[in-house]
Amino acid sequence: MTFDELLDFIAREDARLRKRFPKQDEARRTLSRAVKLSEEVGELSNEVLLSLSDQRSEKLANFDSKNVGKEVADVLITTMMLARSLGVDVPQALAGKIEIIDQRYQNPT
Repeated sequence: MTFDELLDFIAREDARLRKRFPKQDEARRTLSRAVKLSEEVGELSNEVLLSLSDQRSEKLANFDSKNVGKEVADVLITTMMLARSLGVDVPQALAGKIEIIDQRYQNPT
């Protein structure tokens, strides 16, 4: 999948959610997406603990390594949805952040 394909999916999903929840105003939609992101990060954290066998045996019995990737994808999609709500130009934000990170290694302290 390309980044443009991801952006197209995010636009489609945003339209579907707006249709499903037509009474949500922008503030409520943004807050809902921020809360959803917290939920998804929690689910990813659980899968990471499971992948390290650092959970109780009842949870370990249902571990499937494929779930880690699914949870990473959920976090990415939810982050992109939140960025859309906030009007963040993700490619531009990423380019700027990558430049900052690269500069750290060019000028070590």
